[in-house]
Amino acid sequence: MGLFRSFDISASGMTAQQFRADIISENIANINTTRTDAGTPYRRKIVNFQEKGMNTFDRYLSESRKRGSYMGNGVKVSQVAEDTRSDYIMEYDPSHPDADENGYVSYPNVNIVTEMTDLIDASRAYEANATAFDASKAMAQAGLQVGK
Repeated sequence: MGLFRSFDISASGMTAQQFRADIISENIANINTTRTDAGTPYRRKIVNFQEKGMNTFDRYLSESRKRGSYMGNGVKVSQVAEDTRSDYIMEYDPSHPDADENGYVSYPNVNIVTEMTDLIDASRAYEANATAFDASKAMAQAGLQVGK
């Protein structure tokens, strides 16, 4: 694996986790948004990742035979999807302008505990990628010092 390839892999992980943290922040910011431009409550968003340069199984197999193991290419955001598995949170508030005929308001399906847990996870993953980047940088600097 080339030196700069390890930098690229770590940097792609940091970029992906930063984007994930931004989406989590958007979810938290919209926790009380009962009406969007579409006329519905805000729906929680989820970030999906995928390996960069996804290959077929045959290619993985042939590359692993050549080098002895498979080397990754980094990660990218493949999709930002709405969470349709969980339902809106219904609260009784007949005085709210978005209340239905029974007096219930549909609030976004955003759970602050879930969002904070995901944010901690994204933060830790970012830190792990930053540590790997620093380790690669230290190895490169040590390699440059060998000739002195």
